Amino acid sequence: MEGSTQAPIRHPIPWREDDFWDQLSLDDELRRVFDICHGCRRCFNLCDSFPQLFDLIDESESGELDTVSSNAFPKIADSCTLCDMCFLTKCPYVPPHEFNIDFPHLMLRARAVEVEKKGQPPFLQNQLAQTDRNGKLGKSFGFILNFFTNINNKIFRRILNYLIGIDYKVILPRFDMKKFHIPSINIEGKAKKRKAVVYTSCYANYNRTEIAEASLAVLAAQGVEIKVHYPECCGMPLLEQGNIEQVSVSAEIISQSFVDFIEDGYDVITLTSSCALMMKYEWPLILPENKSVKLLSENTYDIDEYIVDISKNEGLVDGMKPVDGGISLHLACHSRAQNMGAKSNELLKLIPEADISIVERCSGHGGTFGVLTPTHDLARKVGKPAARQVAKADPSFVISSCPLASKHLSQITKEDVIKGNEKSQIKSGHPIELMAVSYGFLNKDEMSE
Repeated sequence: MEGSTQAPIRHPIPWREDDFWDQLSLDDELRRVFDICHGCRRCFNLCDSFPQLFDLIDESESGELDTVSSNAFPKIADSCTLCDMCFLTKCPYVPPHEFNIDFPHLMLRARAVEVEKKGQPPFLQNQLAQTDRNGKLGKSFGFILNFFTNINNKIFRRILNYLIGIDYKVILPRFDMKKFHIPSINIEGKAKKRKAVVYTSCYANYNRTEIAEASLAVLAAQGVEIKVHYPECCGMPLLEQGNIEQVSVSAEIISQSFVDFIEDGYDVITLTSSCALMMKYEWPLILPENKSVKLLSENTYDIDEYIVDISKNEGLVDGMKPVDGGISLHLACHSRAQNMGAKSNELLKLIPEADISIVERCSGHGGTFGVLTPTHDLARKVGKPAARQVAKADPSFVISSCPLASKHLSQITKEDVIKGNEKSQIKSGHPIELMAVSYGFLNKDEMSE
């Protein structure tokens, strides 16, 4: 059967139906999809789910799926990072094709059923997913926590590795104790008729306030009337572990809290690609009948997308200057999954004389996948081809709308590819941070190394 030539579409996730949770029904669907994947294998060079699946089949007694035990399937599901790249860029059999394959959402279902079977999600992943609790603790005790979790604190990091399984080789995000503020609005800005409420994200709130500061500064300079609103985490860490019900609760709470803003004419701006993906696409598939979720989805914009839109319609205010050094731009999977084009690239091109090299391969980070001891080395392996592209470009900046991806790529480039200190000054960060540097709102030394 030839693949579809039509654009992919997604069906709502039927998580409230009994059949969704039935183990036998799930196993039948996994086998149906895996058998089609086995016959195609276009996704062999994406995440580790596919090599694992194909190795299981090739090494089985018959060389076919019929002699592969279903007991091996959870490991395949656990290797999926929910990046959606197979669905969007590789698979010829996604809906509306009659084969109706949505591999990432099938892996999500497998994880959800596994969690229900065990009665609770994996302990460590669940604790790491409590981003607001952890972030508030980090804001209060950041000095102590940053000291103990620093990669140079080798003794404690080995203990952390041994006791709870956070790999000692990972550069963990620091807790940021600073607070950001809304700057004065430029009343002469060309976009002064716009109003935007900024959903700052847990990462910008607790770990990299510079992302929020940069976003607010750039928006204010354009004349946009801005407010900040952050009820709680978007739930992407919970989705990664299959906790769909809790994600639905967060979606209802957050979307309802934005209704008054939207009805008052405010656009909703997110600061990380994962948050935008959740609000725009994942929540409406989890709660397709919820009116506030639908309203939020229709009025949410990624920060890169929004600034580019201002540049095309009203024009940006003058004042940007060239930044020193080349830029390696990683096109984050969750940005690409929004079907909005390479807005990060379009944004960086607005910086005068910007020297940009594009990295489209997966960084390998994948949320907790890049942090936990059982998967960290694999995350580095997956990300190494992208890191080689970075090293070849010889940049001063590694930039991604997924800040954890840029940090991960920067670390792999320095430690696994060039293997030296000559690139110790490579900065990593979000595209909006680099635009803020260009405007003079942010010092490049404030970006991550």
